[in-house]
Amino acid sequence: MNNELTKKDIEDMEAEIEHRKCVVRKELLEHVKEARSHGDLSENFEYYAAKKEKNQNESRIRYLERMIRTAKVLDDDSKEDEVGINKTVTVYVEEDDVEEEYKIVTTVREDSLHGLVSTESPMGKALLGHKVGDRVEITVSKDYSYFVVIRKIDNSTKDDAGALRNF
Repeated sequence: MNNELTKKDIEDMEAEIEHRKCVVRKELLEHVKEARSHGDLSENFEYYAAKKEKNQNESRIRYLERMIRTAKVLDDDSKEDEVGINKTVTVYVEEDDVEEEYKIVTTVREDSLHGLVSTESPMGKALLGHKVGDRVEITVSKDYSYFVVIRKIDNSTKDDAGALRNF
């Protein structure tokens, strides 16, 4: 199975890999050396904790490299005034009489609790390609759907806080 990522996602992952290799790896190696110097390794909790942290960093690097290697790169070919990947959309939910804001992201980054909606989710699929003022039906199942009206599309490319936590 391929991971769906944008070019920006891949750039962010490459930056994290570089940081982990050049900065974090060196720090963790120093922690291991320091803990090892404290004597008897059979009862040295600091040593085992430092080794575990070092191994977790190496595991994260391998995970990110594998994600990039197997990624299916998605292009956002949406127009400036259309809903597309990495755009924030404000919608009016008619049924609940509320306005909600969502950012459309790839399946790897989705986190509905934080307003990150996947392009494969019912809402993401339905909103893609629509414009401000469009009334869109969101089909959740064959028995249930609801309507939203697109109020605003934000094209800003600002990063999400902790965006990489989802990779």
